[in-house]
Amino acid sequence: MLRRRVAKRRRRDPERTRERLLQAGFREVYRSGFQSASIDTILAATNVTKGALYHHFDGKEDLGYAIVEEIIAKLPQDNWLLPLQRGKNPIDALISIVQATSVRPEDVKGGCPLVNLAQEMSPLDEQFRKRLETIFNAWQEGIATALRRGQSEGTVRRDLVPEETAGFLMAMYEGYVLLAKNAQDPTVWNVGIRNIVRWLRTLRAPGQSRRGGRRLTSKGRVVKQRQ
Repeated sequence: MLRRRVAKRRRRDPERTRERLLQAGFREVYRSGFQSASIDTILAATNVTKGALYHHFDGKEDLGYAIVEEIIAKLPQDNWLLPLQRGKNPIDALISIVQATSVRPEDVKGGCPLVNLAQEMSPLDEQFRKRLETIFNAWQEGIATALRRGQSEGTVRRDLVPEETAGFLMAMYEGYVLLAKNAQDPTVWNVGIRNIVRWLRTLRAPGQSRRGGRRLTSKGRVVKQRQ
């Protein structure tokens, strides 16, 4: 009896139901695009009634806005900004982030959820555009902040403009994601990773090398490289 009551409470957990709808909605939008996303498919995936969905969201657009704010916004936060905050050397951290990008065929096929939605919905819906712009701006500022920290610590070139460099990195990264998606070929993304990493290494301050590496002084003496 107790076990059945616990199971019943779980089925009626509104927060859990809302989260399931968000996750199923995200998968459907990622697979089909927002405009083609089917509410019926989302309901079938969650075993939730249409009435329950509209209890949590005013409509399809409201569900889409929540997907952007609560799921897609976390992608650059978790994959880029948190590693940058934890890393000692921003260039090393950025290289690791880029190299960690999935090249699985299913991920290459789907592309970037953030860019997919921006390409589809920004010209059509101002509320989508504003929400997506907020994510792009936070992503760019997070990278720029790490680069500024590296400049102050002597690990990043001082002649760089952090905001512009961050924007260029994002454009290059997402450009290769888009090229790989269009080609449906992970090899394209592997080439992109190599080229981006090669460029990132040029952002190091003079005398800097890979983490834990060493460099030669002007007299040829080997010294341990600072982190």
